Amino acid sequence: VSAAKASLARLQQPKLAVAQLHWSTSKYQPLQEKALWEGIADVYDEGLCDAVGVSNFGPIQLQKVATRMNERQVPLAVAQIQYSLLTYKDAKDMNSACDDVGCRLISYSPLCLGLLTGKYNLDNLPRPGNPRRQLFKELLPGAQPLLATLNAVASEYGKSQTQVAINWAICKGTVPIPGARTLVQARENLGATGWSLKPDAVAELDSAALKVTKPMIQNVFQ
Repeated sequence: VSAAKASLARLQQPKLAVAQLHWSTSKYQPLQEKALWEGIADVYDEGLCDAVGVSNFGPIQLQKVATRMNERQVPLAVAQIQYSLLTYKDAKDMNSACDDVGCRLISYSPLCLGLLTGKYNLDNLPRPGNPRRQLFKELLPGAQPLLATLNAVASEYGKSQTQVAINWAICKGTVPIPGARTLVQARENLGATGWSLKPDAVAELDSAALKVTKPMIQNVFQ
């Protein structure tokens, strides 16, 4: 509660739209887990937020926290996880999990740290010293069929790979929150809205995503 009040003071706002737990502690501090649940519910009871949410919770923990929020009559509005074509194999179960508890699924890193933008390949990796360099070197070989499919769909629709990857996340029923470091990137991201991939294109991308031999590592706290 004190942390929420401090956030509101910094934001100069009377109330938060959503107060969100950043991750589950069940795998490394299990005794802390329920204390965090009660704390976020207390934030709602104090009238400091309109609803609560969770981040980096898997289906099992989501069901548990949803049950407790329901007992305390606290609206659980959102669950946020890493969700992209390169995490779909592990992330897809969260769609039905969110449907079961009645919350929206927010997809962070829908471009997989930029790997799905089409900007990078094994001959053009992030600069030396960038932690993504080694990660992309490991992920790119197994992602080639997916990236080829993504490029083909982008060409068919007259969109960029970035826009198709984000629109795919929208079509999967998520609310994507892609990052942008420049105005150009922000405008490109906005180009993912106002249109939709057809079901056959979504299915084609789904199939390619499920065949990735080395998907992006999911957050360990899920």
